[in-house]
Amino acid sequence: MNGFLAQFLDGLRTTVLVAATSGAFGLAVGLLGAAAKLSRFTVLRAVADGYTTTIRGLPELLVILLFYFGGTAALSALVGTYVEVNAFWAGVLSLTIVSGAYATEILRGAIQSIPRGQTEAALSIGLAAWQTWLLVILPQMARVALPALCNLWISLLKDTSLVSVVGLSDIMRIAFVGAGSTRDPLSFYLAASALYLSLTSLSLLAFHVLERRVAIQVH
Repeated sequence: MNGFLAQFLDGLRTTVLVAATSGAFGLAVGLLGAAAKLSRFTVLRAVADGYTTTIRGLPELLVILLFYFGGTAALSALVGTYVEVNAFWAGVLSLTIVSGAYATEILRGAIQSIPRGQTEAALSIGLAAWQTWLLVILPQMARVALPALCNLWISLLKDTSLVSVVGLSDIMRIAFVGAGSTRDPLSFYLAASALYLSLTSLSLLAFHVLERRVAIQVH
């Protein structure tokens, strides 16, 4: 077990990097998706609806496999020789698409919860549309959306364990390899459990602090 400490630390770093990258990109996708769903353009609303309905209806593991093996097949056919998709970026892209679909619905609901009078008041005092979004809508939206975004982040952290199936050396992959090579699965899977529990506990604490600060600033 001691010999795998360095590998576990590397796996922890990979897990955090995958989650952080996917979470940041997913939030950006969610903002765009929410804007599209609230758009007055029918085509944008239809595309956003199709995206969230499709992705939320598929298992995360299936999405990862589709991007990894499907991407490898598509690139190989395109260039005429075998090209393997990078496991890290396949995982990040897959989890970005998945988290973005859920973030879209979270942010859409948060935006719709803001009274329309807030926007009208901001525009009436001369604020531009982008200023209204930045100074009025986003702060109030963040207060409403943070609890749900916290749950989404926790789910994303745990979903990173799925990227181990495409060979990425995250926490789960290290635990699986260690359990197989030492024939001591209990110790390795308990170690992996402790690492995931530490990550989720720290995340919950960070979101709790953030929620309090946002609530104070909004009021």
